[in-house]
Amino acid sequence: MDIFDNIFADTDEEIDTETTEKEKVSRRRTTACTTRSDKNLYRRAYSETQLMDAVGVDFKDGETYHCITGGDVDALSFLKVVIRQQKLKHCLFSTWCMAAEDILQFDEWLKDKKILKLDAYLGEIFPGSYKVEWKMINDLFDKYKCGRIAVFKNHSKIFAGYGKKFSFGIATSANINTNPRTENGTIVIGNDVYKFYKDYFDGIVTIDKKR
Repeated sequence: MDIFDNIFADTDEEIDTETTEKEKVSRRRTTACTTRSDKNLYRRAYSETQLMDAVGVDFKDGETYHCITGGDVDALSFLKVVIRQQKLKHCLFSTWCMAAEDILQFDEWLKDKKILKLDAYLGEIFPGSYKVEWKMINDLFDKYKCGRIAVFKNHSKIFAGYGKKFSFGIATSANINTNPRTENGTIVIGNDVYKFYKDYFDGIVTIDKKR
């Protein structure tokens, strides 16, 4: 029997009082953990279409997809996978910056009622450094009266929302702008993760007085 067999083996031997007290303090496991309640799936993709094929179109509550990507996969690619499966009653997104063509994608989704309510959380550089995109996103929200825009010291890249089929939260390393770099993304299906992000971002106070 090697050291690992010894650690995880069942035993009928009496455990001394000192060891028991130490375990109570440290809360360390005394048996191996062999199962998890959530299902973790791992995917690689080097294009947006590959990502959609890799993660599929049948998300289930409790599933988590861990993705490593490259090529033309950006943050918005992950949201497209969700919208492929359901219309969203609410969606929030958080990004440091974003590209004009991606704002046009949100315009299309709002127009087609694939997103009914949308909240945007942007980095503090956005109004001054991305003036064209800043005007575009303000015009978009004025046009559809779809939600709120908040600007703050923000570098997080998050999507969260829900539809008839499921709620979700997405965290990525990528901003909403296509680049050829390797990025990572995690899709979590469940109401708890949606509520976690929504509760936090609901509390954000914008530093841009226009919004």
